[in-house]
Amino acid sequence: MSVGDGDRDRPRTAALPTSRIARTAKVGGFVGSQGLRWAGMRSANAVRSPERAAAARSARTAALVHELVDRLSQMRGAAMKVGQMISLIELDGLPEDERDRLQAMLASLRDDVPPLPFNALEKMLEGELRRPLTQVFAEFEPEAFAAASIGQVHRARTHDGREVAVKVQYPRIAEAVDTDLRNAMMLVPLLKRLAPGLDAKALAEEVRERVGAELDYELEAESQRRIERLIGDHPFMKVPRVHSELCTQRMLVTEYVEGQRFEAVCAAEAHARNRFAEIVFRFFFGLLYRDGIALGDPHPGNYLLCPDGKLCFLDFGLLRVVSSDRVAQEVAIARSVRDGDEAQLKQALQEGGYLPAERAEDVEPAWALTMMRRATGWYACPGARSFARARRRRGREPPAGIEDAEAIGELNEDAQQAHRQAHSRRQASQFTLPPDAVLIRRMHGIVAVVLGQLRASGDFGAIAAEYLHGSPPSTPLGAAEATHFASERWSAAQATAEGP
Repeated sequence: MSVGDGDRDRPRTAALPTSRIARTAKVGGFVGSQGLRWAGMRSANAVRSPERAAAARSARTAALVHELVDRLSQMRGAAMKVGQMISLIELDGLPEDERDRLQAMLASLRDDVPPLPFNALEKMLEGELRRPLTQVFAEFEPEAFAAASIGQVHRARTHDGREVAVKVQYPRIAEAVDTDLRNAMMLVPLLKRLAPGLDAKALAEEVRERVGAELDYELEAESQRRIERLIGDHPFMKVPRVHSELCTQRMLVTEYVEGQRFEAVCAAEAHARNRFAEIVFRFFFGLLYRDGIALGDPHPGNYLLCPDGKLCFLDFGLLRVVSSDRVAQEVAIARSVRDGDEAQLKQALQEGGYLPAERAEDVEPAWALTMMRRATGWYACPGARSFARARRRRGREPPAGIEDAEAIGELNEDAQQAHRQAHSRRQASQFTLPPDAVLIRRMHGIVAVVLGQLRASGDFGAIAAEYLHGSPPSTPLGAAEATHFASERWSAAQATAEGP
């Protein structure tokens, strides 16, 4: 981990609410008030025109998400994680610009978290070490250089001269997270309003399991060691070494790595940005489709560009080991999208759990292909692309399946738009999000956002085909990686990486 120049200027924050009553009150009061407002909107919509009803629904959804973000951002812990997971949901009935803006707000819950002052952590640190800090560290910087929803990171130096990054949980955050995980079930009705087709209860259970595991830094240390071994002496990737003897359940100590932050890379020349983007893509897609590991937190704060040109990856707490069946299902979906095979795609979506069998007859195959091309075509379909902040055009043209222009030709433009939106909502509401695919979809989505922030260009479909379909390397970086993984050193390292 590395310290950025701007990180020291982060503002301090007040103590976070940790009592069960305080945190439950925040969620319960919010859910109750939003339920009443939503019911009022639905009653009023009964006598409104379709256009005014659609506008009212969009406004109420936008207000709900704005207030949800505001509540969760004050609470840290699992409350913020819930908000981050909600950023995966396709929000129902919103115009494209508003939907993208609100999803960006939800995603921002992972960023710019102000750290706690050191005096709020020092006693807990010494309790974890069972001795004074001065007996373990020759130097320990009191100013955190990174902070997130569950903990923050300090730079230190051991008595034997090792430069280390110390990630420490906030005091009493485990109790707050336990309460939040219980309270997450209270949000299920709101999530169903935001996305009617979602199995919100299953999503809440997945959040409970993932975030519960993320609290145990010893598990994160095991995951980081595993990925470090899997990557090995990679030609352009790096994972910091874990100092296991200093790690505890609430403290993770790793090698300190110097490097440029994401913001500096975004200001670089196009070739440097494109190289960075390809490495990010290869790291996460390779781990998933080659090794069966879904990392759910690929946001820009977890990358460092090292002086030797390698990209260092950080934070391995939000992780799921993915079954070979799930990987095969994701590959089948991508292949069907690539081939434009409507029937095969619909079958793959059913087998993958995205389209329940009892709802499948209500989904038009052509509409499903159009939707999935918009969602996954950037990596499922080969072809040069630019992520130069191009806006997606979801919902701007009639979806496949609405081809009878005469049937709606007499409607005015607003009514046509309401008709198309209603049709899309009916189709989209048939889909759900399988719990074991939550981190996969999160990874895909955040990587796409990162490529957009980098204004990257490249044939990411051809790169993905190396992992999805066993295609030969499509770039010089791909050739270098293939050579690495084919080497005897890699074979030996892989043999030791079967377990944590």
